[in-house]
Amino acid sequence: MTAPAPSPRTNVSLAERAYRIRRNALVMGEVQGQGYIGQALGVADVLAVSYFHAMTYRPEDPYWEGRDRFCLSIGHYAIALYAALVEAGIIPEDEMMTYGGDDSRLPMSGMAAYTPGMEITGGSLGQGLGISVGMALGLKRKQAKNWVINLLSDGELDEGSTWEAAMSAAHWKLDNLIALVDVNNQQADGPSTKMLGFEPLAPKWEAFGWFTQRVNGNDIDAVRAAFDAAKAHPVAQPRVIIFDTKMCKGVPFLEEREITHFVRVDASEWSRAIDILDAGRPS
Repeated sequence: MTAPAPSPRTNVSLAERAYRIRRNALVMGEVQGQGYIGQALGVADVLAVSYFHAMTYRPEDPYWEGRDRFCLSIGHYAIALYAALVEAGIIPEDEMMTYGGDDSRLPMSGMAAYTPGMEITGGSLGQGLGISVGMALGLKRKQAKNWVINLLSDGELDEGSTWEAAMSAAHWKLDNLIALVDVNNQQADGPSTKMLGFEPLAPKWEAFGWFTQRVNGNDIDAVRAAFDAAKAHPVAQPRVIIFDTKMCKGVPFLEEREITHFVRVDASEWSRAIDILDAGRPS
C-alpha cells in the first residue's frame, strides 16, 4: 500500500494542490483495486481551484452556515471529492485507507449522510442541478452571500431534469449559482457525444440564460480565470463553466486505455501510477 504524500498545507500552489488530489485518489483507488480513477484524475485541477481559490469554508466546521456549498451531482465522482476534502483538511488523511469499506464514511458513491463536506447524495444523475437551484434560491431569500457550486457531467446532460433546472435558475436570476460541467466525453456506455449528441454546448447554455464560459479544465490558470470571471460577472444570471478534461490526466499509461469510465488497475500498476505522478510533481 502506498503511503499518502506529506501533509503540510501552507504556501501551496494550486498546481501542487491538484497533484495531491490526484495522488490521494490513487491511494484510495489502490484500497479497492479499481474505481472511477479516470474522472478523479481528470477533474483534479477544477477541484483544486474550487477548494483553494474560489470557495469559502472552515475545515474544522464543515457545516458552518457561512460556507460556500459544493454539490457533487455525479455521485460516482466521490473518490475525487474525497481526495479534495482530504487535501482541504476536512477529512483526515488516514481515513483514505477505509475507502469503500464496511462502515466507512467514504462510500464509493457520494452520500451526504456519511461524509463531512458532502453536501448532497448523488448517484441518480440529473438531480444535482435541481437541488443546487433550490439551495441557491433559499440562500438568496435569506439574503445570504454564499455561493452554490454544482459539478455535473457531460453524460448528465442527457437528463431532461438538468435542463428544467437550468431554466429555473435563469428564471430566478440565481447569480449565486455556478454550474461546472465536466466534459470528458466518456460515460458508462461509451463516448458521451455518441450516446446523445450535445454540441454545440456553450450556445445551448447561453440560450437558457446562463453566463457561459468554456475552457481547458486541465489548465490551472484558465480554470482560475474562469472562476474569477464567473464570480465577477455583473448581470443577475446563473453562471456555467464548461471544462474540457482528459480522463486519467497525469498518468499516461492510464490515459491511453480504451475504457476509462471505470478503471481496473492491476495490483502492480498502482505504485507505477503513483511513481509517474510523483515524477511530475510541481516544483
